[in-house]
Amino acid sequence: MQMTSSPDNKTDLKNISLPELADLLESLGLPGSRARHIFAWLMRPGNHELNRMEELKKEIKDKLSTKARISTLTPATVEESRDGTRKYAFSLDDRSHIESVLIPEGDRHTLCLSSQVGCAMACTFCLTGTMGFKRNLQPSEIVNQVLAVMEDMVARGIKRGTHREFINNLVFMGMGEPLANYNNLIRALTILMTEEGLGFTERRVTVSTCGIAPRILTLGQDARVNLAISLHAADDDVRNTIMPVNSSYGVDELLAACRGYPLAKKRIVLVEYILLKDVNDSPDQARLLAAKLVDLPCRINLLPYNECEDAPYSRPAEETILAFQKILRDAGYTTLIRQSRGSDISAACGQLAGQSNLRRD
Repeated sequence: MQMTSSPDNKTDLKNISLPELADLLESLGLPGSRARHIFAWLMRPGNHELNRMEELKKEIKDKLSTKARISTLTPATVEESRDGTRKYAFSLDDRSHIESVLIPEGDRHTLCLSSQVGCAMACTFCLTGTMGFKRNLQPSEIVNQVLAVMEDMVARGIKRGTHREFINNLVFMGMGEPLANYNNLIRALTILMTEEGLGFTERRVTVSTCGIAPRILTLGQDARVNLAISLHAADDDVRNTIMPVNSSYGVDELLAACRGYPLAKKRIVLVEYILLKDVNDSPDQARLLAAKLVDLPCRINLLPYNECEDAPYSRPAEETILAFQKILRDAGYTTLIRQSRGSDISAACGQLAGQSNLRRD
């Protein structure tokens, strides 16, 4: 992997893996054996300045500081939902904006991460798609979302035995298509999953895609994580109208890639399905979905549409939602109806748009 430098030609230490950090140290005539200690320190919330790393000799800190820097993210604004969901808006160095969402479940927390500024996929039900694509996030901008949220949790008095226990699960379901920012995604996953750092395991990380089929197979080779697909229609004609990506990778090609994805023992593919009134919510669509998913170890998450002013869709009636679920359950699929979290602060699925009007905490 090629190291990413900042405009001042200093290497951002949040952009590089543990082996790359060792290489950097050795290139400066410093002991590469110190890389594990430095990397672990970098992956702790609140550690922003090398000169505050007490365990490191001053001569090492001074020399490293001539060639490297530590980037950070600080929430520009934060909003908390009635259900406890928190949405963080981050302003980046180029004045772009992204959002992350922290979802509490009792003492456990799931963090929804963004991978791009905007999105090029243009799914018609998603507000992020209305932004268009601005740019890919750097690995550091992905990693720093995690650390910034952890810092906020510490500041709010949340206590855990170790730093690893603050966030239980990471889901790449925020702004952007993760597999369209593939190289930076893999680098960020490598950093986040390194044992010496935050140590997220494959069971605790989920990458969601709208359907870039060739990259699904590559992901299975380059990173061991849970896979989620935003399917939303089992019929190519319907899916073409709501998800332009389907014109490149149709339903059958997408599901074939999912069947080829290397799943760990007892793991499944998560199939996300937004229910849009009179679009993809009919009994025939449910039966077609059941037929298409045969032989794919999966769980189906039904997401009744979160209505937005600027989108031409409505949420189906409750009886329609339940009937759709029953058809899938009767066909033998574990099928859950996901309750929207954070919809009152536009933090629910499909509502992130990087233009939050939030209170400042």
